[in-house]
Amino acid sequence: MQYDLSMPRYTIDFDKEFDKTLSDLVGSTDATTKADVIRRAVASYSYLKKQQRDNKDAKIVITDDDKLRKEIVLP
Repeated sequence: MQYDLSMPRYTIDFDKEFDKTLSDLVGSTDATTKADVIRRAVASYSYLKKQQRDNKDAKIVITDDDKLRKEIVLP
């Protein structure tokens, strides 16, 4: 994503561990910046919460060969 001067700006303080997590995600995914990681995380969370609201019985699960590995519960 190219920087647009009209975009809102935020200042957020993170501890060193969280900053390392952001850096690791930039290095191990196709995200190009820490801000990109945060934007994608918020977009994913927003999508999942909307699905949760719209589909009361829906579940978020991780499967492997159709075997349930984890069920994720969003706050």
